[in-house]
This record gives sequence, C-alpha cells and structure tokens, in this order.
Amino acid sequence: MSGSPDAHSLVSASSQLNLMEIDSIDDKEFDIPQVDTPPTLESILNEPEDEEETFILEDTCLLNTENIDAHSCETSSLASSDSGDPTHLKRKKRTVEMNATVHGSVLRHSLLKGISAQIVSAADKVDAGLPTAITVSGVIAVGTSHGLALVFDINQALRLCLGTTATGAEFGAVSALTINHDCSRLLCGFAKGQITMWDLANGKLLRTITDAHPPGTAILHVKFTDDPTLAVCNDSGGSVFELAFRRVMGMRSCDSRCLFSGSKGEVCCIEPLHTPPDLKDHPIAPYSLLALGSLTKILVIGLKPFLKVWMTFPYGKSDPSSVPQLAWQFVHVQKTYNPVLAFCRGDTVHFLLVKKEEMGTIHVIKQRQLHLNCDVISLSWINSRTLVLVDSHEKLQVVDRPSQEVLETLDLDQVQLVYNSRHFKSLATGGNVSQALALVGEKACYQSVSSYGGQIVYLGTKSAHIMTLRNWRERVDCLLKQERFTEALFLAWSFHEGTAKAVVGLFGDPAKRKGVVADKMVEILLQFVERSLKKCPEQGKLQVMEQHFQDVVPAVVDYCLLLQRTDLLFNQLYDRLAENVVSKGVFLESLESYIVAERLDHLTTPIMRDLLAHYHGNNMMDSLESCIVHLDITSLDMQQVVHMCWDNQLYDAMIYVYNRGMNDYITPMEKLFAEIGPALREGRTLTDAQVVMGNKLLVYISCSLAGRAYPLGDIPEDLVPQVKNKVFDFLIRLHSAESCDEEEVFPFVRTLLHFDTREFLNVLALTFEDFRNDKQALEYQQRIVDILLRVMVDNPDFTPSQVGGLFTFLARQLAKPDNTLFVNRKLFDQVLEFLCSPDDDSRHTERQQVLLELLQVGGVVQFDEGRLLDLAEKAEFYQICEFLYEKKHLYDRIIDCYLRDNLRKVEIFNYIHNLLSMPGYSAEEKQSVSSKTLQHIQELVTLDPSRSADLVACHFPEDVWPLVSQLQILDDQILLFEFLSCILEPREGHHRPESLVALDPVLHDMQVGLLCRFAPRQLQTFLQTSQLYRLEEAIKVTEQHGHSEATAYLLEKKGDAHGAFTVLLEKLRENLTAIVPRGQEEGEAGADGIDDGRCRGEMPERGGLEGLEASLNCIIALCHRSSQNLDQQLREVLWFPLLEAMMAPQKLLKNPNSKQLSEALKELTMRVLNAMSSFIPLPAIVKRILQDPVYGKGKLSEIQGLILGMLETFNYEQTLLETTTSLLNHDLHWSLAHLRASVTRGLHPRQDSCNICLQQYKRRQDSAEEMVIFSCGHLYHCQCLEAKHCGGALASGAWSCYKCSSSQAGRGGGGGGGADQGRGRSASLAQTCVTSAHRKSSASGRKVLVEAALDPQQAQSWNHLRCLYRGPSRLAILSELSQCHGNDKTAPGHPAPPGAASVFHDQDFQLKLSPPPVVEE
Repeated sequence: MSGSPDAHSLVSASSQLNLMEIDSIDDKEFDIPQVDTPPTLESILNEPEDEEETFILEDTCLLNTENIDAHSCETSSLASSDSGDPTHLKRKKRTVEMNATVHGSVLRHSLLKGISAQIVSAADKVDAGLPTAITVSGVIAVGTSHGLALVFDINQALRLCLGTTATGAEFGAVSALTINHDCSRLLCGFAKGQITMWDLANGKLLRTITDAHPPGTAILHVKFTDDPTLAVCNDSGGSVFELAFRRVMGMRSCDSRCLFSGSKGEVCCIEPLHTPPDLKDHPIAPYSLLALGSLTKILVIGLKPFLKVWMTFPYGKSDPSSVPQLAWQFVHVQKTYNPVLAFCRGDTVHFLLVKKEEMGTIHVIKQRQLHLNCDVISLSWINSRTLVLVDSHEKLQVVDRPSQEVLETLDLDQVQLVYNSRHFKSLATGGNVSQALALVGEKACYQSVSSYGGQIVYLGTKSAHIMTLRNWRERVDCLLKQERFTEALFLAWSFHEGTAKAVVGLFGDPAKRKGVVADKMVEILLQFVERSLKKCPEQGKLQVMEQHFQDVVPAVVDYCLLLQRTDLLFNQLYDRLAENVVSKGVFLESLESYIVAERLDHLTTPIMRDLLAHYHGNNMMDSLESCIVHLDITSLDMQQVVHMCWDNQLYDAMIYVYNRGMNDYITPMEKLFAEIGPALREGRTLTDAQVVMGNKLLVYISCSLAGRAYPLGDIPEDLVPQVKNKVFDFLIRLHSAESCDEEEVFPFVRTLLHFDTREFLNVLALTFEDFRNDKQALEYQQRIVDILLRVMVDNPDFTPSQVGGLFTFLARQLAKPDNTLFVNRKLFDQVLEFLCSPDDDSRHTERQQVLLELLQVGGVVQFDEGRLLDLAEKAEFYQICEFLYEKKHLYDRIIDCYLRDNLRKVEIFNYIHNLLSMPGYSAEEKQSVSSKTLQHIQELVTLDPSRSADLVACHFPEDVWPLVSQLQILDDQILLFEFLSCILEPREGHHRPESLVALDPVLHDMQVGLLCRFAPRQLQTFLQTSQLYRLEEAIKVTEQHGHSEATAYLLEKKGDAHGAFTVLLEKLRENLTAIVPRGQEEGEAGADGIDDGRCRGEMPERGGLEGLEASLNCIIALCHRSSQNLDQQLREVLWFPLLEAMMAPQKLLKNPNSKQLSEALKELTMRVLNAMSSFIPLPAIVKRILQDPVYGKGKLSEIQGLILGMLETFNYEQTLLETTTSLLNHDLHWSLAHLRASVTRGLHPRQDSCNICLQQYKRRQDSAEEMVIFSCGHLYHCQCLEAKHCGGALASGAWSCYKCSSSQAGRGGGGGGGADQGRGRSASLAQTCVTSAHRKSSASGRKVLVEAALDPQQAQSWNHLRCLYRGPSRLAILSELSQCHGNDKTAPGHPAPPGAASVFHDQDFQLKLSPPPVVEE
C-alpha cells in the first residue's frame, strides 16, 4: 500500500512543503550545542523519565523567536468544530487573555506545520477527508473522516498512508487510534464498528475485525495494554470488550470477551495503565489494570490473572452533559513509585492512589480533590506533578497537583479542536444510542488529545499542535523578551530556592542548581540596570524620573542581597547607577530599609560618604540617624559625623559614633548635661528638644549601667565592667569639668533629680539589682545613696513628692534580705516631720500618698508607730491611720477614719460589709465593728439610705426597730421613709433575712402612712405587691389621708365589695360635682353677659374630665369583678347607683352652651351601659332609664342615643350567635360526611390468599366462606382469625389484623399491655366482613357488606388526623374565644389537650366575623 501512487504523491508533497517552510536556526541565539552524532529515536526514548528530557516532537518550522512564545502576540482563529458535525461549526471568537502570573509561560505551544500542511494537502489531493483522531508514540498517526490513517515520523515526514477511500466508504470514518508500546502495530477503530490492525514497519494490513462487539455501534475507544497481544475497545453502546490477538500456524485471529455491558450503564471512557520501561517489575504491572468511566461511576478492574473489579467510585452530583475523563500516572510517593488515577466529570478532579499490599491485594486510597471553576473536557498528565486540562470554553489550564495552583491558562481557539460527537451519536450506523450518551458526546474530544513522554498533541480540523513544558531558562527568557525584568527575577529566585512549579532543565545537586540560577540572575540584574538607564526619560518632571528608578533600583538591591552579592551591588551596579543623579539618589535612599532590617551592615567608604552627603543635603536626618546606628562606621570620618549629628540633634547617632567608633562613653553624657543642666539650675522650663535630650540621657545611663549598648545591641563583654565604673565615676563627680564658683556639689546627680526624680531612682533601682555580688559596685551603691541624701534632705528645691520618692526608694532597698546599705534613722524621722507638718496645708493629698507608699514598701520599720499615728491624725492623713489601725487590728477605729475622710466616706459601706462577711477576722473584731457601726447608723443613713438599708438587712436585722426609733427621734420623716422603702421593697439581687418577717406588719403599716404622705403614686403598687401589712390599720391610714382608690382596694381585698363601691362612688360624685356645677355656673354667667370660654361652648379643663374618666374606669372594673359572684338583685344594687350617679348631673346641664360637656357625660354614661349589659338584663336597663326624671319626660329623641347604642350591642350578639350556629352545622356535616366516606370506601387486598392458612379464598370447598379484609390490605378467613384469637363473633366487630398485631407486639416487648396497644394500633380504620359462596350461594357471587364500625381508639386517632391536616375547627375557635373572654378557664366538658397551645397564640390568627349592622340615624 505504501507504494501506491497516492502514497508517493503524499510523500512528495510533504517533502516539498517541508523544504519550502524550514527556516534557518541561529545556534547562538538558542544556545544549541554542537554534536558529532545526532541522537537516535531509540536513545531518546530510553532516556530516564525523571530528567524531564523526554522525546519532543519538535516542529523545526517553528524554531524562530517570533513564534516560541504563544503569549507574545494575540491570535484569533476560526471557531473549533467537530469533523463534519454541524452543531460545532459555529462557535464564538474569544480573545486571548494575558497571563500575568509569577510562573511565567510554563507551556511551549507549537504548531506542527509539516503535519498540518500534509493533512490539508491529503484532504485536497487524495480526498482523505478531515482529521478525526490522533495518537502519539514513537510516531504520530492521524485518522481521517474517509477512513485513512496517516503516519508521520519525528521529522513530520509522511511515512505511511494506511487504508483507501474505498475502505473508508465501507467502514466509515476513523473514530479511534492506538499504537502499541514498541511502535510496531496500529489499531484503527471505525465509525461503523470495524477494527483494523496495521504493521507500522511496512504498512501491511494484518487483521480486519468485524465481530468483536455487537454490530450497529461505533468504536469510541481502542487501546493497547502493556501486553502487545491484548487490547480493549469501547463502542457507542457503552460496552467494553477485551481483544486477545492470537497467531496459530500462521493464522491471525482475535478473541473478544465482554468486560462490561452497556445495559448496566454506558461506559464512554477507558484507560489502561501503561507501566514505564524502568518500572516493568512494578508489583502492579502483572494485574494489567484498566480504568472505566461510565456515566455514573468509575471502575478499576484487573484483566490478569483473572478478571476482577478492584474499585468502584461514584461521581456524585454532576452536569449530565459533562464528559468523564481518566488519566494514569506513576507518582513518587513515600520513596516508592505508585500509579495514581486522575478522573473527573465536571469541575472536580479526584485522585486515587493504587498500591499493592503485602497480602497481595490491591488497595485504592483516595487523595485530595482538586476543585475548579470550569467544566473539564480533557485531562492529561504532562509529568508526575503537573496536569493539563481543557475546559468546555476551550481554555487550557496547567495545574500543579501538590499545591493545586493554576500555573498558566491558554486559549485553544486557534487549534479548532476536533470533537467526536458524530461517533458518540453513532450517526454512521443510524444513531441508535441513548440520549445520555449523545448528550455527553456533544463535548467529547477524546481522540483529539494524545499525551506521550511529557508532550501533549491536540488535533484541529486543519492542524496539529503540540504542548511541552518549557525549561527554566526558556521561561525566564520569555519574560525578559517582554522586558518584564522584575517578574523574571522573581521567577528565577523561585528556581534558586526550589519553590517553582513545573521545573524542567535543572540538574545536579542543590548547590550546583543554585549556582547556575545565580549566574543567570546576575546576568538579568545587569541587563535590568542597563535597560533602566537607556529607557530613562531625558526630559520631564523629576517625579517621573524618580518613579522610573523606583521600579528598578529596590528590586536590584533586594536580589543582590538575597544572592549575597554586595560586591556586584557596590561596584558594577552602583558605578552604572551613579552616572545618573536621580538613579543614584534612589539607590542611596533604598538602602535604608535594608540597613534598618539588618540585612546590610557594612557599606564601602565611597558609598558611605555619598550616603551621608545625600541624606544631609536632602534634610533626611531621621533616616540618616536610623542608618548610622545600624552600620559599621569604622570607615567614616568620626569628627565630621559627630559634628553633623550634634548640629542636627541626632543624639542617638552621636552616642553610637562615640561608643562604637571611639569607645567613649563619657563625652556624650557631658554634652547632654551641658545642654539641660543650666536650664534646670536656673529653674527655667525646658524646651521640647531639651526634654528629649534628658529622656535619652536617662535611657543611655540605664543601658550603660546594665551592660547594653545604646540605642541597640550589647556592649562587648570585656568592656562592661569598665563602662559601668566610668559612668558611676562620672555621675558622682563633685564638680563638672567646666565648673564655676556658683556651681553646687554633685551637679550631675542634682540635674537628673531635678529633671525626673522618679525615673532616675528607677534607673538606680534596676542597676542595684546587678550589684549584689560586686564589692566595688556595692561601694558605689552606698556612695550614691549618701549623695542622694545629702542633695535632697533639707533642700527646699525638692517637693514632698520628690523627697518621698527618695525615701520610698531607700525603704525598698533597706527591706531587701541581702541589703548592705546604711541609712541614718534620724533622716526618716526628719522626712516624717516634713511630710506631716501641720503648718503646711498645701499638697495634702500628695504628701499623704507619698507617706503611704513609703510605709507600704517597708518604711514603717524606720518609724516609731505611736509618734507616726499622732502625726498622721494631726495632719488628717486618714489613709495612714487606716494603715496603722489595720496593722494593729483596730478595725473599729478605721470606721472613724472613713467617716472623717470626705474623699472616701462613701466607701465605708463596702468596708463594713466585707469585714463582717469575709472569714479571717475574729468574733471580737467583728463585734467591735458592729458596735461602732450601730453607733454611727444615723450618720450612715444620712449618707446613703439605700446602702445603709442593705447593710442593716444583711448584718443587723434584729436591730431594725431600734434604728427606726432613732430615726423617729430625729423627726426626719423623709429620711425614715427612704430607709424603710429600701428595707421593705424587694429589689433584684437583695435577699431579706427571715428575722425581718416578724417585724414586717408594723414596719409595713408605718410605710403605708409614709407613702400616703410622701409618695402617693407608689401607694397602690405597694399595697398590691406587699402582703404583710395589717388590713384594718391600712384602711384607717388611707381613709385618714383621703386616698379613696387605695381604700377601695383594701376594702375589696377585705371582702367588703359594697364598701369599696361606696368609696369609689363617692369619689366619682366628687369629680362630677367639681365639673358640673362649675360648668353650669359658667353657663349662667355667660347668660349674664360675662365673656368666658364656657359661655362659648368650650369643654371644661382636660384634668377634670380625665380624673372623672379614671374614677369611672376604676369603679366599672370593681363592678365587673364583683358581679361574677353576685346574684341578679345584688348586681342591680351595684350597677344602678352607678348609672344614676352618671345620669343625675345631666339634668343640670340645660344651658345650650354646655352641649359639649353634656355629650362627654353621655358618652361616659354609654360606657356604663355597655359594661352593665353583660350582667343586667336589657329590659331592666331600659325600664330604669325611662324611670329617670331626665329621660322620663320630653321627646324620644333625648334617649334615642342610649337606645340605639344598646341595640347595636344586641345586633352584634345576634350576628355572633347566628355565625356560631352556622359554623357548628357546617363542621358537624363535614365530620359526618368524611367519616361516612372513610368507612364505606372499598378496600383492595394485597393478595388473594388468607395470610394465615395461605389458601386462596376462591378455592376452598366449604359451603360458605366468611372473609375479613383490613385497611392495611391483609385478608383472612373468619375461622382462621378466630383460631388465632384475633376476633369474636361476626356481630361484635372486635376484629384485629393478626399480622400487624403480631409485629407490633414483637416490637413492643411481648408484654400484655404492649400487645393490646399493638392490636389497637394495627386495627384497621374500617373492618369489613365479606361472605362469598361458590356453590350454594347466589350465582352472582357478590360481596355483601356485613358491618362497618370504629372503636373509640380509632375514632380518637381519626379526629387527631383530621385536625392535623385540616386545622382547628372554626367552632373550636369560637368556643375558645368565648372561654378566653369569659372566665379565662377551660370548660369542664372540653379539656384542652396537654401541651396544646391556644389558637390565639398564633400571630397570624384572624377572626373573620360579620360586623354589627349599621344603624341609620
């Protein structure tokens, strides 16, 4: 076949195309080494896989700088399409998205121009058709839609053209291809179901297989296994078959075995595990594993030594149109290589690790999932750590599996990917496939993607493309060509540190790798600087130039320091940058952050000189100081730096230069003392700069005495003792070097004490902690203490706080167990006299606090306590007295201290309560405190009645009466009232002792009287909440003070409802008298011509009417409560006087100007009528109204309003009654109708045999059969049920289902009670007895209904179900409404179910009733 004319023409055409399109290659540009002998294909294939230099199908036509990087230019292409499938011919164009990640360009996308051109040429010249499938091994094979298979070598030359167009017309398009591992055989699957095998050495057809699978289905996949005699195929019916090739006696044959039937779920993807050559002895290899991807799950089966399913894994929820994907890869895990299966359907990639256990079984371990935001249509491994995926939008993503990071995204629009939709729909055989498989086929492109040896080939409609990983140099160079130097440096550093992903081309040990990458980074840095200088704008604003170098110089400095190449930074790079003034300044300023972070501690002399000049010239003194104190400055001109620091107030830098550069620790102190000393001696206020100097001086002295360097670091160990001695000698100098006659002794100590006494003493205290074992230091310690005493004692220049601070410091030192200091005790007495001087009232609080602090730190041992107490009392130092009393356990005396101290007087309550409550105090001590408290109780109550009451209730409940008597003697009734209120009224968090209960009645009576006088509004609440007052006494008190409402409440509580009514009625009449006569008189005055608002018809004051309305509401409520328990006659005795009281004043309102007042009174009268209508019959009310003189005479119109109001109430009640009756009838009818329908419905048995004897009821030969069928569907003979004791006589109806009762009894535990309950529950809703006769009965054989009944349990269950599914009855709602508005009690005949909530608790409850009829006037 290879010698056919068509084949020769294809070869010649391909040769011409290759010769025309091959460009020359620049060896220097691409760094291609010279080789004596070109490598063979076998040597390339046998290279170790871990070196990542596997066989690369290189397109020689593409090796030019313009096409290496697929991202360097935007490309657009025709839409990708299926081979001849119209549904894929129209896809939208998509623009290329620029990938701006730090990984650079990971993939090299190359167009195989030679193969692409020959595919197009074959379609035009020999009618080969469009490409449909591709596979890659040692060669590349491309199948076409007209049944041809084109085989190309590594140079893209056409080696073979297998098949003819005549074969294609018979078999259809090539739908699947596979090559065995030694590239000797090619299997071609066709759209009409045939399979052919070709010899790739000579292009000979070896086998044509037509019966490997059911006819009428297309071949979707065909795959060789590691065994060259074994292959597997997958057809459009979803079945998978094993193909075993045999050659016996020169005859070639193929045996087929079905591995998976499509009737159990269509398989649309298969992938055998191929073991690399260097892992042929792997323990998994003999099992010949095969992964199957169906529409619902993944299966892993072993073909050898026998067929076995090792694992199944369901997808979970996924899009039905998503395409299942499978891909195997051997991965290095825990020092061994094991296969990992990656599979997905939709947006989640799963990983399964397969390993063989010691017992010989295969174990599958689920690994971490990879979640994506796309629908994957292609999944391939490009190496053991990197996956390449294609989504449904034809976006290619490179994913690092360990980190699950997307390294790069490419657009495959220009590929015009071939889809296999026609084959999945089996259009060549009539389209006899399931809808699910056809839907998946819309995105299927299995045969368009083939991976081999770290390369992936994609087949387009007119081209072939190859994707390979770029080596690390190429990835960096791609960024450099785009002048993305910063990203190139970042990427190179990730290669240097070993954190980069998808690395190719770095060999050797880590040190060698770092050296190679470092050399490349140096090259990049030099290029970066050169490019920045060339690209710098020559003209423009200075800010633009600075910004230009800000993007360059910091990155250059950073990577030079990371590479530890300061020689490169300070020599070559700085020399180039110094040529430009702006870049030089940016460089020097960028050094600051690295110097401060201690990444750079040494600068060369020229750069240090330039740094000082630049920062000083630009007034960046703070930054300069930060740099100086972090650098080695031995190469500097010390005097120049010191003068510059002093002139610019860089004190930290100046101290650092003196200390580190000249080992001089004294001169900085002299300079600073010279600045702040004169101002302090003269008493002037220090400037801010002088305060800063003083604070730095204190910190510097503290660091020097502690062995630490200033402002950071440590003093060298050999210099520490010397520095301490020098600093002490300097501080205790008698005079300064430039002293004058007026200078006082010890000027430096004196200056520090005046500047900040407390902080200086703290510095000394910290220093003394380190002097315990140093004899010379202890001498210094005693010396400086003597100096402090000499300077501060008897010196009016120091305040009491400063002197007290000194003696507090001394007391702390003297209190230490290893103390060696000596201080004359007379000095402490002298200080005590100074602090407690009664002649000086200034700074009283300050002096007391100083003395208290001195005592608390142990200074009390230095004083005579008696004398100290006397002085403290004279000076009114009550906190000192408290301190001394507490030390002597005189706790009762402390109460006097609190009471005398105006600032702490309110704290006495907490002190007394804590002392009496807490353990640790003796009974005598507590008793003394209690006595003292009772002596001062009047003062305590005056101070805070509430807290005094709490204290008495908690600790002195038995002394309440004496306390009350004392307060009564004071004749301060308001104070007594406040105290009793706090004692008697319950408050949250306060518990009254039971001993107060015996006193409660008398105390409550007294409180009632006090409330009547001072808080009448709180009286009613007190009477309602308290139950311990005496009723008769309380009634007398309230009557005496004229509080009618309180009196009425007490009378009603006593049981005298009529008396309460009389009191309230009298109050009501008083309110009426206060309104009506005044209104009438004003009306008459108006008639006499007096100009008044009432004469003009205005209402009385609102206060009068509101008081009247409040009184009326109160008496109506009383009548309501009382009428519940009274007969009709007594009710009239209550209500009619009230009605008469409201109607009587209206006869006085005859003046027309009193119309508004009359209307208001009529409205209130109507309120009385409406209230009494619930208890008094309507005729009695009407009769009473007509008997009244006001309404008994005159026209009917005067009482029309009252009559119509009562009629409205009657109409409303009538409407409510009619509605209730209607709802009752409707609910009753509904219940009976549904009950009748449920018990008369037909029942359908589950089977036609008795569930006990198992005989069909039609086949028994008895004269008459009586059957029972239950609603559960079980059927029985009556005789069988009676034999099982599940029923009685037919008339009784007490039947129960034997089968259901038995199961319920079994679950209930077997007890008698449980069995009864089980039978009750299993009894059917309607039990039907049916009699059937075959011989002696009527010929019609009808089923006669004998009985239908419900037992009480069933009826209750039925009512429960009905209420559950329908909601509460409307009658039940009205009943509950009447009960809630009546006596608020559940009716005895209708007990509420336990735990049931009222319908009115539902926030959505609405009662829809007809409103009362409108009465027309």
